[in-house]
Amino acid sequence: MNVYPTKLELTTDRRQLRIEWNDDQVRQYGLRALRDACPCATCREKRSAPQPMLPVLADVEAPPLTIQGMKPVGSYAYTIAWSDGHDTGIFTYELLRELGEKV
Repeated sequence: MNVYPTKLELTTDRRQLRIEWNDDQVRQYGLRALRDACPCATCREKRSAPQPMLPVLADVEAPPLTIQGMKPVGSYAYTIAWSDGHDTGIFTYELLRELGEKV
């Protein structure tokens, strides 16, 4: 059975993405966790690089991360445009099913 999203929505506090799937599973994704899991080559490289000892900007000082838009990629994935300007990651349905929490 091919599993695919049937409904995508932001929670009322706009801090999480909720996806309903055609097999009746519902998963919820924290936006920061989803952004941090971006599968693009640049983000994968940054994740594997040594981390700086001191952050340039503390999380509380940064503006809240939001989703500016989502577009389907064929019938297997979505790209997500983030408020930090990043939009090159392709989140496959398979990856999305692995991430987030079952609701």
